[in-house]
Amino acid sequence: MLLLVGLGNPGPQYAFNRHNIGFMAVDAIVHRHSFSPARQRFQGITHDGTLGGEKVIALKPMTYMNESGRSVGEAMRFFKLEPQDVVVIHDELDLPAGKLRIKTGGGAGGHNGIKSIIQHIGENFRRVRIGIGHPGARDKVLNAVLGDFSKTEMKWVEPLLDIIVAEAPLLGEGRFNSFANRIHLALNPEPPKEAKPKPGPKSQKENGDE
Repeated sequence: MLLLVGLGNPGPQYAFNRHNIGFMAVDAIVHRHSFSPARQRFQGITHDGTLGGEKVIALKPMTYMNESGRSVGEAMRFFKLEPQDVVVIHDELDLPAGKLRIKTGGGAGGHNGIKSIIQHIGENFRRVRIGIGHPGARDKVLNAVLGDFSKTEMKWVEPLLDIIVAEAPLLGEGRFNSFANRIHLALNPEPPKEAKPKPGPKSQKENGDE
């Protein structure tokens, strides 16, 4: 079983915040992969479904970002899971906007939701980090993460979410590197190779007719 967690803040006023891209990704996966209707439990909202043949519990903590670990820890203990069975999707300031990376373990990198989860379950869970870009100055961070995606930003957000949804079965299969690689290739397709020009007709000399 996989516990798939999206991080964000509850309430319509936060729905399109950059900080809520984890919620947005989980909502898209739940919708497109026909998960069960929402249930309120574990201080959050859950949906049951399958990805890649594996049972998945999708969880959106309703504790607000800074207390996300309470919800994740409660769900993990209920299902008797280990930290390595938990995948958390969240925003990442230190990645360029639209980039996606996966890592296991490590620190919180200043992300309060990840910090809370580490406090409750330890650090050895997987993180799907979605870059939202850094505003450039520390005093601008709060307004940036709690600000809505602009129309221009939605031009990369929507395609990225579509690709995450399409490749989500790989998460259920445990093919995390393949998941990240396929998303990278989909967003950064290799340019088509130029066809080599066909050789023209040989001259008489080239044909040996001198």
